Amino acid sequence: MLKSRTKWQLPQIVDEKEIATLATENQVSPFLIKLLSNRQINTTEKIQPFLNPETQPLHDPFLMHDMEKAVARIHQGIEEGENILVYGDYDADGITSTTVLLETLETLGANASFYLPNRFIDGYGPNVAAFEKAIEAGVSLIVTVDNGVAGHEAIARAGELGVDVIVTDHHELPAELPAAFAIVHPAHPEGAYPFKQLAGVGVAFKLATALLDEVPEEMLDLVAIGTVADLVSLTDENRTLVAKGLRLLKDTERIGLHALCQVAGIDQESLTEESIGFGLSPRLNAVGRLGDASPGVKLLSTFDPEEAALLAKEIDTINKKRQEIVETITQEALALVAEQAEHAVLVLEKAGWHEGVLGIVASKIVSETGKPAVVLTRDPDKGLLKGSARSVGAFNLYKALNEKRTLFTHFGGHHMAAGMSFPIENLAAVQTQLDDYAKAHFSATDLMSETQIDEVLTIPEATLGFIQELNQLAPFGTDNPKPILLFKEVNYTDMKKIGANKNHLKCQLVMEDASLDVVGFGIGEVVDQVSATAKLSVIGKLGINEWQGNKKPQLLLEDIAIEGTQIFDCRKSHVANEIWANNDTHFVVFSRKVYKKEVPNMVDDARISIISTLEDAQQFVTAEQSLTFIDCPPTLELMTAVLEGNQPENIYACFINPDEAYLNGMPSRENFMTLFKFFSQYQNIDVRYKINALAQAIKLKENLLIFMIHVFFEAGFVTIDDGILNIVEAPDKKELTEMPSYEKRIKKMEAERLLVYSNYQDLVAWFQQL
Repeated sequence: MLKSRTKWQLPQIVDEKEIATLATENQVSPFLIKLLSNRQINTTEKIQPFLNPETQPLHDPFLMHDMEKAVARIHQGIEEGENILVYGDYDADGITSTTVLLETLETLGANASFYLPNRFIDGYGPNVAAFEKAIEAGVSLIVTVDNGVAGHEAIARAGELGVDVIVTDHHELPAELPAAFAIVHPAHPEGAYPFKQLAGVGVAFKLATALLDEVPEEMLDLVAIGTVADLVSLTDENRTLVAKGLRLLKDTERIGLHALCQVAGIDQESLTEESIGFGLSPRLNAVGRLGDASPGVKLLSTFDPEEAALLAKEIDTINKKRQEIVETITQEALALVAEQAEHAVLVLEKAGWHEGVLGIVASKIVSETGKPAVVLTRDPDKGLLKGSARSVGAFNLYKALNEKRTLFTHFGGHHMAAGMSFPIENLAAVQTQLDDYAKAHFSATDLMSETQIDEVLTIPEATLGFIQELNQLAPFGTDNPKPILLFKEVNYTDMKKIGANKNHLKCQLVMEDASLDVVGFGIGEVVDQVSATAKLSVIGKLGINEWQGNKKPQLLLEDIAIEGTQIFDCRKSHVANEIWANNDTHFVVFSRKVYKKEVPNMVDDARISIISTLEDAQQFVTAEQSLTFIDCPPTLELMTAVLEGNQPENIYACFINPDEAYLNGMPSRENFMTLFKFFSQYQNIDVRYKINALAQAIKLKENLLIFMIHVFFEAGFVTIDDGILNIVEAPDKKELTEMPSYEKRIKKMEAERLLVYSNYQDLVAWFQQL
C-alpha cells in the first residue's frame, strides 16, 4: 500500500440531461460543461463570458471608492509640478503595480519617483522613517500601490508634515482605516465596484485608466504578471485582464521582459499563465525576498537592451540563490519534523534561517507532511522568533492564532497563511494554542489537505485533442484551477528517478495499446515505495510535452496511491545494507543462527522479532506498517501465522536461505540404502569431526549427509554416542518418510520453493491469496 499525501475528493454527480443541453447550446463537449459546472459556471449566461474572456468589457474605474478624488489630486500634483512618490511593495505584484503607475505618471509629465520598502529594514507597507526621508527630500504627494490600508502610523505622520497620501490597495480592509487623503480599494464598503478581488496591479491599472481617460492596453503584460503572481481569483475581470495580458506578453515591446524570459528559458510564443507562475514571478519575487526589489522595476521599465540583459541576469542569479536557500532550510526543517510527530500543527524554528523565504519553506512542509506548518527564524539578540505559516483547507490559521493574539509582537494573515513575530519564551504557548485549537475543532484526518478531482479518466482518453479542449478553460489559477484528473489502478512501466539530485520521478502509465508519460517533480523518493507489480492510482494535470517538433501528452503528477499490500522483492544471497537502514519496518527472523550472523548489520533501534515456533508466530503483533522477512521460514504454516495477526501495507521479502534444502533436494531411496550399507561395513564412525571426509567418501553433500543421519537416528537405525555412530542390529522396521526430520525437510523445501526460488509474480500471487 502507498497512501496518498492528500484526501482525494471525487467530482460531484451531475445531471447528464442538463449537461447535454448546455453542451448543445454552447457548442462544446459535455465533458467541458461538467468541468464548468464543478466551478459553479452552470448557465449559458455564465459559460459564454468565461469561455471568451477577451471579449468582455472592463468595469468602470470610477465605480471604485475615492477614484475621482484620487485622480483629481494627482492631476493637481502634476499641474503644480509636485514631486510625486509611488510607494510600492517588494513582491511581484508590488513591482508590477509600481511600474504601471510610474509609467502612467511619466506619460502625463509628472515629476515622479518610486520607492520599494526593504523587507528587512522597512518591513511591509508604509514606513514612518521612509515617509519622513522622502518628504525631507521634497516629496509632497505619496501614492501607495499594493499596500497602505494598514499603514496608520506612517500615513498619520505624513499628514502631520502636510503631505497627502493616496492609498491604492487590495488587501483585507481593517476595522479602522488610516487617515489618508483617498483610499482606492475595490472592496471598500462605500464603493460600488462590481469585482472585489483585483490584485494590487489591477487597482493600479484602474487608477492608470482613470488618469489617462483610456485603457492603457500596452500595460496589460504587467497586469497579467502581477495578477497571476499574487494568486488572486482568476475569475471575472481578472480573467479578462490576464487573458489579454498573456496575448500581449507573447509579443511585448518591453525589452526587460524579453531578457527575463530568455534567462528563464521561456518561449514567448507559447507563453502561458504557468510561464508566469513558474518562471517570471518567482524571479521577480526573489529580489525582494533577499534584499532590495528595485531592480525589478528597473528591468520592467528600461529601454536599454544592455541594461535589460544585465538586470535579468542579476535577478536570475538572485533567484538561484533563493532556491538554494529554500532547499537548505527545507531539508533542515524536514529533519525537525520527526521530533514533532505528536503535534497536529508543526512549529519549526532555528537560528540563522533566512526570514525572506520562510513562507515558501512552510508551503513545502505542508505539501510534504499534510500538516499546517509554522516556520520561524530565531533572533537571539532581539529575543524574537519571526516567520511565516501555511495551512491546509480545514484549518483556519488566522482564527487559531488570533485567539491568543497577545502572545505575538506582530501578527497578520488569513485562513491559509500568516506572518508573525513573538518572544522566544512564548514558543511553547504558541505550540500549545495551535494543538489545542486543532484538538477542539478537527480530527487528524480533517487536517489532511484535500485535493478536488475534476474527472476520472482512462489512458486512451488522454489525447492531444483532449488537452486542447481542456485549455479552453485557461487561464488557470485561483478559483479556476487547472483540472485535476484521476487515472485509477493502472499499470506502469519504466519508473525511475531523474534530475541531478535524483529527486524527480518519471514513468509511463499503460493501458491496452495506449501509454501516457508521467513526470513528478520533487517526489523521486516515491520510486522506492512502488513495487514492480503495483497498480497505480494517480492524480495530476495534463499538459503537452514538445521535443524536437514532436508533441505528446504528459501528466504532471500531483499525488499517487496504491491499494493493498505491496510485495518488494529483495531476494539475494545476502541482506543488502539499505534493508537494515529502513527505520519504518519490523524485521522478522526465523533462525537464531541467522539472527546472530546479522546482528552486527542492524541499526541500534531496529525493531526485530525471532519467530521460532508456531506459538511465537500466532502471538506476534506489530504496529509497524511494514514487515521485512530476513530469512526463509522452515514452513509456510509459520509464515501464514505471522501474517494472520497483522495487516502490513508493505512486505520486504529477503528470504536469505543458508540451508538450500530445495536446491539440494531430497535423497532417494537408493541414497538411503547406499548410506545404510556403508554404515553396516564400519564401526565407531566419527560423525562429529570427520563428517566432511565421510561426505566425500560416499559422494554426498555434507548437509544432505547430516540430514540422512538424523533420519536414521530418529528411525532407530543407528546410535550416536558422543559423536560416534554405530549401526543398530535388527532394528524395528519403520518408514523413513514418516520420520520428523523427513517431514520437516519436505515442508522446508516447499517453503523455499515458493518463497526463495519462485518468480516474482508467483510470490506476489501467494501473498495476495492470504
